[in-house]
Formats: sequence, C-alpha cells, structure tokens
Amino acid sequence: MNDILPDETPVWRYVEGSLRALMDRYGYSEVRLPIVEKTELFKRSIGEVTDIVEKEMYTFEDKGGDSLTLRPEGTAGCVRAGIENGMLHNQSHRLWYIGPMFRHERPQKGRYRQFHQLGVEVFGMDGPDVDAELILLSARLWQQLGLEGDVTLELNSLGTAEARAAYRQELVEYFSAHEARLDEDSRRRLTTNPLRILDSKNPEMQGLIAGAPALIDHLDAESKAHFDGLLAYLDAAGIAYRINSRLVRGLDYYGKTVFEWVTDRLGAQGTVCAGGRYDGLVEQLGGRATPAVGFAIGLERLVGLVQEGEVPRHHYLPHAYLIRAGEAAQGPGMALAEWLRDLLPGLRLQVHCGGGSLKSQMKKADRSGGQLALVLGEREVDEGTVAVKYLREEREQETVDREGLLDLLRGYLNAEARG
Repeated sequence: MNDILPDETPVWRYVEGSLRALMDRYGYSEVRLPIVEKTELFKRSIGEVTDIVEKEMYTFEDKGGDSLTLRPEGTAGCVRAGIENGMLHNQSHRLWYIGPMFRHERPQKGRYRQFHQLGVEVFGMDGPDVDAELILLSARLWQQLGLEGDVTLELNSLGTAEARAAYRQELVEYFSAHEARLDEDSRRRLTTNPLRILDSKNPEMQGLIAGAPALIDHLDAESKAHFDGLLAYLDAAGIAYRINSRLVRGLDYYGKTVFEWVTDRLGAQGTVCAGGRYDGLVEQLGGRATPAVGFAIGLERLVGLVQEGEVPRHHYLPHAYLIRAGEAAQGPGMALAEWLRDLLPGLRLQVHCGGGSLKSQMKKADRSGGQLALVLGEREVDEGTVAVKYLREEREQETVDREGLLDLLRGYLNAEARG
C-alpha cells in the first residue's frame, strides 16, 4: 500500500476530474459504496475456488463475530446495493463509483495491495447498444486524455451459459489430452475453471493455448446476433477493434460481450480497462434475473499512462501567493485575501503564514508554483495598494489599487477558463 504525495496528486485530480465530467456527459449517476462488505458476498459472486477468494482477500472477524472483507472489486457491492435498495427489478440504471480496492498480491509497477478503480455498471438493458455505449464512453476518455494511440480495444463473446458449458467440456478434453504440458496453475484450473487457462501469461503455455478450440466458433445464435450487433455499432462509430478469441472471464455469471483496452506502455500490466456483460450475477446474489454490463478502469495504470504526457498541473497551483511584510500588514493581509476570495470564487490564492523576511517569503512564493506574488507592506496598507511581482513572465513589478488587482486576477481566471 502506498502514499500518493502532493507532487503526484495533480495528475490524479486531473484524471479523476476528467472521469467525473465524462460520467455526467453520458448521464451516469454516482453511487458511493462501503469499503467493507460481508465476506459471503464475495464468495458467492467471485467464487470460492478463485485466486481472489483463496489467496488475495483481506478478511477479518469483527467484534460481533461476523466475517468481513475489504472489497477486492466493486461490482458485487454495487449489485448488493441495488438489490437491497430495490433499484433493479423492472428498472434501468446507469451507475458509476470510484475508490480504493484491496488485494493481497505481489506488488509490482501499476499493481498495489490498495489500488483504485473507477467502476461503471448498467442494469436493466440487454441489447448490444448499451455494450457499445460503454465502449464509446471509454474511447472518449482516451481521446480526452490524449491516449488514443496508446490503447487498443480487444473484444470477444462468451455466449450463453449453455453454449459455454458445452465449450468448457470440449476445452477440458483438449487440455486433458495435453496435461503433461500444463503448468501447475493450469492443472488446478482444469477441474475448477478451465476457461482461465486461456488467460495464462506463461510463455511456455502459449503454443498449446493457440491450438485450443475457440469459444467464438461455438456461439449460440442469440449470442452471435448480439455480438454482430455490437460490432455494427462500433463500425458505425469508427471504433477500431481486434477480436481476441482467447479473451475470457473466469466467472460463471459472465456471458456474451467481454472487452479490454490494452497497452504496451506499462510492461506486464497491460490491461487499462476491462469490461463485460454479467447477466447472471443479480440472480446469483438473490435478486431477480436482471441484465447487466459494466467495466472497471485501474486508476494507477491510467495515471501511469497520463503522467508521460502533458498534464495541465497549473490548474491545481495557486494563481497568486500573498506576502505580508511587516507587522502592520498581518491583519489587513488576511482581510484582503478573504475579500479577493469573496469576489473571485475561482481564485486559488495562497497566503504566507509563519513570518519570515521578505526575501524568504519571496522564495516560498516562487516555490508555490503561482503566477504572481502579491506583496502587502506597511506602505501598501496605508495607500490601499498591492505590489504585484510576475513570477512566470518577463514583466516589470507594478503597484495597483484594489480594483486594478481585481481586474488583473480576473484576466488570469478568464485566460485559464479559455484553456
């Protein structure tokens, strides 16, 4: 688990702000979910024979004797909230949430034991149009963040539960015939979750996996029509994609559409966004059968991509730094700052506190990253003026009255608003 320090948070705020604005543009509503849930929720949704439940969850017993778990993912909690609050039956909802998740994994670049995700979940719509909307929404995010050339869309269909069961049997027969070539994880998955063998990253397994039967060749008519409909929407919108017949989800409640946005800029952790349709989960958790589809974005990975580009960090730095020089300027300086904040609500103004010489205060003004140093001394207090020093421009220092100061600061705010 790691700290995110002040020199990193501007990028996080920029990314999170972009995500929140995008959700509003598409008409998605925020839901805020508990970080801790009953352990049984994840055992029922994710499955007891998965790595997450068996090895990775942070689980503990509370003072009442209940088994609780720090959430390893967000979908189960969102479904639980929908069922408990009567939001799902005969209704449709477009929801999103953002926050920390927890898994006891081996830490590596882009993967921490406390990590952050944006999750998007849609309930009550079963057509390929909403699957397409989620992909279009995520594509717009990459465009907004300047990452279009850094991510690639991969698609597959997992079919219905019946088609998948028949395929699973064929897959077990194939891998059983080559059991000597399976690694330890794949041997274990052969009896518990054979589709996950297709997702193995072991380079020695890739030749064997390439020869396995492909699920997309065994689709039922309903799933094929759904997938063809999705592709038609993407083609009409000009979204490039690659059909990856090895792209799977290992959980039984997934079906039909699965997709990932992947990159080669983050080493082994190449998936930035993963999504799919999970029409079986609401019923599995005790609700009435409800179609559902969603995706999750790992924010550490997304921030890692964005950090390599141009981030408008200045949007999170002060416009101005107010220096109070001498005893006579202390109270009036604080009052001036509040007057400016009243009249200019968008102004980011940092006031020097803690005393010090004019020279030391000027150094702190420069280190703040602000555009201007506003200097208030005894003479300025008497004359009702402020000295303005330009920290990022080759301009002479000048002295202005209060109205002139307002006009000057409005100019900076207007320029920022125009981008």
